[in-house]
Amino acid sequence: MSVQEALSDVDTWPADAVAAGVLSDGATLTHGDTARMFPLASVSKLITAHSVLIAVEEGAFSLDGTVADINSEYDASVAGPADATVRDLLSHASGVGMQSRQREKPARSRRIYSSAGYEILADLVSATGIPFTDYTRAALCEPLGIPADTLDLSGSAGHGFRASLSALLTLAAEFLSPRLLSTQTWDGALSVQYKELDGIVPGYGRQHPCPWGLGAEVHGTKSPHWMGQTMPRDVTGHFGQSGTFLWFHRPTGRAAVVLTDHDFGPWAKERWDGFNDRLWNELQPSN
Repeated sequence: MSVQEALSDVDTWPADAVAAGVLSDGATLTHGDTARMFPLASVSKLITAHSVLIAVEEGAFSLDGTVADINSEYDASVAGPADATVRDLLSHASGVGMQSRQREKPARSRRIYSSAGYEILADLVSATGIPFTDYTRAALCEPLGIPADTLDLSGSAGHGFRASLSALLTLAAEFLSPRLLSTQTWDGALSVQYKELDGIVPGYGRQHPCPWGLGAEVHGTKSPHWMGQTMPRDVTGHFGQSGTFLWFHRPTGRAAVVLTDHDFGPWAKERWDGFNDRLWNELQPSN
């Protein structure tokens, strides 16, 4: 089986529209409509996190700055736990709930997957004086050459963006070899934050532990999981409840993106890990 044949397996999935692509050794292969816009759901978090990290490097605030610190510095009133740090929010360790900005657990005691936390982060960026959407356009999209009509940032910063395959492959290339962040910042972002924390990966249940970086999920030893079981522990990425995922592995320069118009469900749990295992194995240098 070739990489292209492995990609074409998406045609058997119960979706009306699917677009898929891979990056490997600087080459790009795609399958499906690269221009069609798809809802990203939580894959949106990878975009939000990258923008927040750029803001950190630009000195807008620090990773260990709190909501209270940033509100005070910019005379803002962003809602959220006063002592939650940017690092906590990016790594789902702030204790904030999935949809509510209220804490469900003490900070850094449990990995609680939170879209609300990412909405807090977007508001913190806006508090500095530039609306989050405008900042992301100027700091992320324009430098990477991503046209506005291929990446819609009008929804929730936690789960509401829409994008084309071409836009996400451009982002995946940035994740593999960042131009907008220093190597030091990006290496830190992809390292596990608060390594001991357990948590729940939506749709896959409790994981012991549940490793996460500053935005990207880290594969680790999670099982069951959407990443393939033969894939390395340091593969990173995100999936979305809209039936989407993006993973990347910097050491080998490989990445994959799949976008569908069919919401995540049992069909995805039955297919994604095996699909990603096959794709990973076909991307081995010997092939």
